[in-house]
Amino acid sequence: MLLAMLRGTGTSLEVFFLTLIFAVPLAVFVCMGRMSKNKILSNTTNVFLLIIRGTPLMLQLLVVYFAPGLLIKWLNDSFNLGIQFIWNRFVAAIIALTINYAAYFAEIYRGGIESIPKGQYEASKVLGYTKYQTFFRIVLFQVIKRITPAMGNEVITLVKDTALVSVIGVAELLMVAKERQSAMFSFAPLFIAGVFYFVMNWGVSFAFAKLEKKLSYYR
Repeated sequence: MLLAMLRGTGTSLEVFFLTLIFAVPLAVFVCMGRMSKNKILSNTTNVFLLIIRGTPLMLQLLVVYFAPGLLIKWLNDSFNLGIQFIWNRFVAAIIALTINYAAYFAEIYRGGIESIPKGQYEASKVLGYTKYQTFFRIVLFQVIKRITPAMGNEVITLVKDTALVSVIGVAELLMVAKERQSAMFSFAPLFIAGVFYFVMNWGVSFAFAKLEKKLSYYR
């Protein structure tokens, strides 16, 4: 039982880290689109954010996994294309989680950037800094410091949201625990799964607490 649950934990950690690796940089581009002066781009990005943040993650997982296959089937039936399509459950889970968390991270980024007083931009302009130099030498590190607590909360939520990928058949920790519970007629697998999730979240909380302490250079 424990070995199977450790394998499930490994899958959960894979989902967690891959989602972070892809969502964190993707959110930068989403944030740039949201803050763009181009009305078409900013409005389109805003609609995207409203859809992603306004619908359940579980629904998004189901759509990402099933929609491509249904679309290919419709194209084959309508135009006799004969396209073969095989969708990997794990890849679908990573894509859905990445899109979802990129939307939330993007809004955190935007809030951090907009929290910087305009006076700092004006002062840097007077000192002869370009927009690029202003952002990377003055604004960026302040933004990182301000968004760290909010990012920590989202990352902790991501650890727990990895359990949702079981809805499309990815054998992560909670799915394995449920299977073992049914086989053993015991609550023990679910309790162990809870301990594993707690340990993972404790690790994330500890890492962000260290980061916040390191960034608190004015205290």
